[in-house]
Amino acid sequence: MTLLTLADFEAARERIGANIHHTPLLRSTKLGERSGFNVRLKAELFQRTGSYKIRGPLNKFTFLTPDEKARGVICSSAGNHAQGVALAAKIHGIKAVVCMAANATPSKIEATRAYGAEVVLHGTIWDEANDRAKQLVVERGYTYIHPFDDMQLINGQGTVGLEIVRDWPDVDVIVVPIGGGGLISGISMAAKSYNPKIRVIGVESSGAPGMKRSVDEGTVVTLDRVDCIIDGLRVKRVGELTREIVSQCVDEIVTLPDEQIFDAVVWTMHYAKVVPEGAAAATVGALLQRLVKAPQGANVVCVLSGGNVNLDQLKGMKWN
Repeated sequence: MTLLTLADFEAARERIGANIHHTPLLRSTKLGERSGFNVRLKAELFQRTGSYKIRGPLNKFTFLTPDEKARGVICSSAGNHAQGVALAAKIHGIKAVVCMAANATPSKIEATRAYGAEVVLHGTIWDEANDRAKQLVVERGYTYIHPFDDMQLINGQGTVGLEIVRDWPDVDVIVVPIGGGGLISGISMAAKSYNPKIRVIGVESSGAPGMKRSVDEGTVVTLDRVDCIIDGLRVKRVGELTREIVSQCVDEIVTLPDEQIFDAVVWTMHYAKVVPEGAAAATVGALLQRLVKAPQGANVVCVLSGGNVNLDQLKGMKWN
């Protein structure tokens, strides 16, 4: 497999730049005090649709043939990919159908419909919704847009990494949440292309450690059970492509339980004055739990991948 280069990410940024926000790196003095690092937060929660997920589809759709665009696109998603595909399709004038788990965050379902997509609810986890999407590809001829295991999509998502290294050339460590692996695949390739010495650390829920197990075992592992309620991290099987990229480009994967991730959501709200969703706050949680190992004073970026938080999931959670 040929990895993408910095030039590839610069080309993708050129293709999608007119339709996305260049999100800021926010300095977090309090998190720096807690961790001993010089910390900045890559605020993709300020991105259009509330997460980084619009970047990949915008890039992907530029490569579709006229026939594929005419037939329309379909995807499956826990929520953020749904909104990204829906808005990107609207921008490109393409019909979009989105299959979502029936227990997806209601606000994400509503937002996806508001962007003009047809929503089909099926199953309780992404994998089941994905099976339904593949059935509709056969039945109706839609073009399938994978949420993470697609190099053109990864190319778009990786523009997050390009922005990080351009805005902060001295970054030492980038901490990235992992669901299916598309975001960390793109960011790690972009970062390593810029400077191979940059460490990239992935964060998973300990109840859904699909990427960590797959990398450790050298093949994609389908989890028997997913004990995770955070939709952006609740994946039973990561991608074949993303596993290979992560194996080559990611330095370490750490895990922490959902409760510690939710504590990080509230901590970030309290001290950083921004509202990340669970998957995004996993990177902050990794620092709060001292899972990220780096020299004192290292320049560390935590990627806040999105802000489409399900407030109902925070009920009963306490901040320490």
